[in-house]
Amino acid sequence: MMNTPPRSLRRLHSVTDAQITELADLLVDCVEGDASVSFMHPLSRGHAEAFWRGVAEGVAAGERALLVAEDAHGICGTVQLVLAQPENQPHRADLAKMLVHRRVRRQGMGEALMRAAESMARDCGKTLLVLDTVTGDSGERLYQRLGWQRVGVIPGYALLPRGGLVGTTVFYRELG
Repeated sequence: MMNTPPRSLRRLHSVTDAQITELADLLVDCVEGDASVSFMHPLSRGHAEAFWRGVAEGVAAGERALLVAEDAHGICGTVQLVLAQPENQPHRADLAKMLVHRRVRRQGMGEALMRAAESMARDCGKTLLVLDTVTGDSGERLYQRLGWQRVGVIPGYALLPRGGLVGTTVFYRELG
């Protein structure tokens, strides 16, 4: 139910300094908008850039797959697949850090990123995806709508960006 599709959605096989800057902007925007994505408010630019430099290293090493969505203003969405798994789990990946800039929320960006991530996972030979999300958040509703299977809720799993414990819901998706 996309109203305004992204101008482009693509996989990055390497990440430039300019892209790290844009990804850091996206992460800071999400944390400022109270998204529970493993970081606390206020998130410094340096901390956000350091995170993305680590992701870039994982992408370069083939341990992560990174998708970005771009509009006229730059990177406005992203999602990752953590491909590096234990040797007895080569068939699966963790879906992580789906971020959508506040300027493009509720325009189908999350759905576009999820569908592209599932396709990318298939291209990487993965048949099972796992993710977790804030219980009761819009992400939880999106994943259910897209056919992900709810495993359960872990109460008090993480802190919200401005404090306060929140539960997380775990999902999986078999890619047929």
